[in-house]
Amino acid sequence: MVTPSRRGCAAEAGLLNGTMARRSVLPDIVPEPSMADNPCPLCGRPLGTVNIDRHHLIPKSLKGREQFPIHKICHRKIHATFSERELLRAYYTWDALRGHEDIRAFIEWVAKKPPGFYARTFTSNKKKSR
Repeated sequence: MVTPSRRGCAAEAGLLNGTMARRSVLPDIVPEPSMADNPCPLCGRPLGTVNIDRHHLIPKSLKGREQFPIHKICHRKIHATFSERELLRAYYTWDALRGHEDIRAFIEWVAKKPPGFYARTFTSNKKKSR
C-alpha cells in the first residue's frame, strides 16, 4: 500500500491504480534545442550524442571560465597542437584556431567523418620541441 506524501494524496504523487502515471507535476517547460543538432564550433559538423568534450577558449588554468561543447577529436587536436600559453596569447577565438595551417588541414580531413567519430590524436612534433 502506498501512503500519501506530505504534499498530497497518491494520485497527486503520480500513483494511480498501483502504476506510475506519466503526469508531470512541474509546469510545462519548453526544452532547449538538442545539443546533438548544434554544429561543432571548430569543424562545423553536427555534435551528435557521443564523444563530446567542453573546451575553454581561454584555458581554465589561466582563469578561463566560458566552455563550449566540441567534438572530442577536435578538442584533442587543439591541445595536441597548441600549448596553453599559445591558446591564451594567439588562439583564443574560433576564427584564429581555424586559421592555423594544421587545424585547417585537420578540419578538411575530419569533415568527411560522422559526428561520433573518434581516433587517437598524437601530439605534434612542433609542440614537443617547444
